[in-house]
Amino acid sequence: EKNNNPKDLERIVQTLEDGGIIIYPTDTMYAIGCHALKERPIERICQLKGIDPRKHHLSIICYDLSNISEYAKIDNATFKLMKRNLPGAFTFILNTSSKMPDRALEKRKSVGVRIPANPIARAIVERLGCPLVTSSVKRHPNDDGDEYTTDPELIEERYSNVVDLVV
Repeated sequence: EKNNNPKDLERIVQTLEDGGIIIYPTDTMYAIGCHALKERPIERICQLKGIDPRKHHLSIICYDLSNISEYAKIDNATFKLMKRNLPGAFTFILNTSSKMPDRALEKRKSVGVRIPANPIARAIVERLGCPLVTSSVKRHPNDDGDEYTTDPELIEERYSNVVDLVV
């Protein structure tokens, strides 16, 4: 997928709604993501990354500030701070609300909230109508440099057999 072509976006959203996991661009590097309200793909991301969701912060990508309160508790001061700094390459750690799936996030008390400036990531979340659970693509120990976190062709080569779609 090279641009925000509606047909490509529809395919990405369908993959997410079907419980798939994707790799997509964010502000800084590529990330792995899935539908935030589906438990199984969240578990798959944790397995793929070898992380224990009880010990690692998981983050969600939202389209804008308007619906963050559905997923996280936010006070006025924090809202104002977020409004000044987002969209952008920041993650705000907030207490979760009751809408987040308990089992998948192991009853986490907090979640990282991001609103990237990247137009592709935002278009995906806007079209999906709910956040993505997101985690950055990690550099493999055998890789020189950061190309495997920033170059879509190398990412496709390395991850196409373990994720459902590379954007």
